[in-house]
Formats: sequence, structure tokens, C-alpha cells
Amino acid sequence: MGVKRLSLLLLVLSNSVTFAAEPRVPLGEFSQNRLDGWEQKSFKGQTQYSLQAVGGVAALQADSRAAGSGLFKEQRIDLQQTPFLNWSWRVGQRLSGLNEQSKAGDDYAARVYVVVKGGLAFWNTKAINYVWAGNTAKDTVWPNAFAGDHAMMLALRGPEAELNVWLKEKRNVRVDLQKLFGEDIRYIDAVALMTDTDNSGGQALAYYGDIWFSKD
Repeated sequence: MGVKRLSLLLLVLSNSVTFAAEPRVPLGEFSQNRLDGWEQKSFKGQTQYSLQAVGGVAALQADSRAAGSGLFKEQRIDLQQTPFLNWSWRVGQRLSGLNEQSKAGDDYAARVYVVVKGGLAFWNTKAINYVWAGNTAKDTVWPNAFAGDHAMMLALRGPEAELNVWLKEKRNVRVDLQKLFGEDIRYIDAVALMTDTDNSGGQALAYYGDIWFSKD
């Protein structure tokens, strides 16, 4: 759904907060059974998000069945101070056989967005989608099927990724923005995550661990 993709990317929220330099800026403290500041945006049906114990540690479970909805958190981050985005995730049920570069296949078992608002010029909004792809090779980059090059997709995990295993990610978002958009962007304005299956009508089950920005 075109509206789905663009709506999540073009969230223009009024009260941004800039965080001073800290060694760690938390966004998702799921291991503490907390969802503070996270809001749900539904596009078609509801992916069921809930805090569940996985191996004795709380995590965010996402269960999607022919549905598409995401969680987002507005939090302005100074990438000059804390450029590294850190998180862990695991997939229990993957999506496969999709052409993920097409609108019909634009579904993912797990994805984490970073969003740079375009202000009144909403068409200047930019986003990177770090995705757990089901049918695209790891490290592949492509423009989103709905939003074009305003939202670049980066497959951090591909079909070879093992299921039911926690995998850790650490990305220098400032460097990634420079590579993908050719601009030195200092601030991001929101982070979102989504497990979605509405285009393909499939099913996916994923878990997200804590999410934070760090200095190094």
C-alpha cells in the first residue's frame, strides 16, 4: 500500500527533543518491560506487538498475519554526538519468495527505520530502512517500491540468516545517510520498526531487543 509506506516515513510530529552528548541514548527499553514513547501506526490490519519473555529476557514480539502496522518513536538524535544505532532482533517465521523490490513484495519479517523529517517540505523527508530480507541478498541496497529514493532499503540480513537466533546490529547512521543520500545529515528525528505482511498476505513472527544510540 503506497499510503502505508509514505505515512510512516512522513510523520511530522511537533515536539522534537534533542538529546545532549551521552555515551548511550535509549530508544527502546524492551528488556525493562517498557514501551514508553512508542506509538502505533496502522495501515492495513494490525500487527500484534507485545512484550514477551524470550529466554528469560523481555523483548518486543511482532506477530503479523496479512497485516501492516508499525511502532514509531519521535526522538531527535544528534548524530555528531551519538552516530551509532544499536539493536538486536530475531525472526521466528520469515517471508520468502517475494520480489522485495516490487510493491506486491514490499513486506519484511523485521525492519528498523531511521527518519529525517523534511519539515514543511515533506517531500524532503528521508529514511533508511534496515531490513531482514526474505529473498534479497545481504548488503543489497535499493529504493523503496512506494517511496522511491526518499526511502532507501538496506538488507542487513538475507535469506541465509538463521531463524530463532538473536543477531546484533550496529550501524553508523551518519555514514549510512552520507552513502545513500550523498548528504552529511547531522540529525534524525524518529525511529520506527515494523513487521508487515499486508501486501503478500503472508505471516511473519519477529522479536526486537533494546534499541539505542551510542557514541561509538
